[in-house]
Amino acid sequence: MTAPSTKALEGIRVLDMTHVQSGPSATQLLAWLGADVVKLEAPTGDITRKQLRDLPDVDSLYFTMLNCNKRSITLNTKTERGKEILTELIRRSDVMVENFGPGAVDRMGFTWDRIQEINPRIVYASIKGFGEGPYTNFKAYEVVAQAMGGSMSTTGFEDGPPLATGAQIGDSGTGVHAVAGILAALYQRERTGRGQRVNVAMQHAVLNLCRVKLRDQQRLAHGPLAEYPNEDFGDEVPRSGNASGGGQPGWAVKCAPGGPNDYVYVIVQPVGWRPISELIGRPELADDPEWATPEARLPKLNKMFQLIEEWSSTLPKWEVLERLNAHNIPCGPILSTREIIEDRSLVANEMVVTVPHPQRGEFVTVGSPLKLSDSPVEVTGSPLLGEHNEEVYVGELGLGDEEVRLLKSNGVI
Repeated sequence: MTAPSTKALEGIRVLDMTHVQSGPSATQLLAWLGADVVKLEAPTGDITRKQLRDLPDVDSLYFTMLNCNKRSITLNTKTERGKEILTELIRRSDVMVENFGPGAVDRMGFTWDRIQEINPRIVYASIKGFGEGPYTNFKAYEVVAQAMGGSMSTTGFEDGPPLATGAQIGDSGTGVHAVAGILAALYQRERTGRGQRVNVAMQHAVLNLCRVKLRDQQRLAHGPLAEYPNEDFGDEVPRSGNASGGGQPGWAVKCAPGGPNDYVYVIVQPVGWRPISELIGRPELADDPEWATPEARLPKLNKMFQLIEEWSSTLPKWEVLERLNAHNIPCGPILSTREIIEDRSLVANEMVVTVPHPQRGEFVTVGSPLKLSDSPVEVTGSPLLGEHNEEVYVGELGLGDEEVRLLKSNGVI
């Protein structure tokens, strides 16, 4: 039996009025799920086309890696004719996504009420920095969202400053949350026939990803957090280095030859202590009352991982990984960006993919993490600026060739 050739979101038209990262990450996921994503850009283009360029006069990797599988059209929505064309695009779309500053789309003349008049079935999703309240009009960036969502205060070491994480939880993390809301709204539309507003704030998405720290904030009321390596606790969850933050203690231990990423992260489960004690050459600790139980080990986590590190630091990380895995001990090597981009398993799983591009020849990007058996993803290149103007404006909206030429000369597209 052959799988259907259709994609999960085939037939869904997305009007993508997003830029930079949080919005484009969301609409790229929708494109990978099979939606027809039409990226509407100002005639000057998404700002990231020119940011962090590695090649002159070529769309940056910042842009290409967030805008695969989309079509691009240009439109100046500040002109009257631009507003008329935008109205028609909204009428023909199932989903509209934007991440402008608060009120920007309203000021264009497209309030939610007006958008509903144009198309009652549309799902209108907005990504903002913050929800309603004192922060509403603050400008939000990735690390601002991390700062105000609970991530930075709990990341880093106890005696150091708050740190940002390299994972883009503020931008792409919010994009994933937006996709969940959009898909839910499309599903509800099947029953109600109506579209709806979807609002996702970056601060809120980061907070959702930091919920275990709010769990621990409440546990602090009943005393110190035993699974944290910290010695002193105040009235706030402390930064705890590489502690796992979960029910089983974990730490990144050094390996040979001692480079910046020569580490393996090790989790010590109760069942794993005996094989670990044997691996590190201290088998007597398996039955020593001072070490034998999780309760006995919790007050001396630092010492426990120091003992493990004395062993691991003599071996390369891949050998440490092999020896620990032989005993089903949860662990993972710290993979550098170079190691990840060259990782054969990630390439085989189509998570690191090479994509053709008309200007740069090809580029490497991240593939779709969403694997659906009946909706396979082929990652295609990002569009050039306005590449699909004629296809959309003439072929789909029915504008004449002459009008399209005038629109271009008048700066409307």
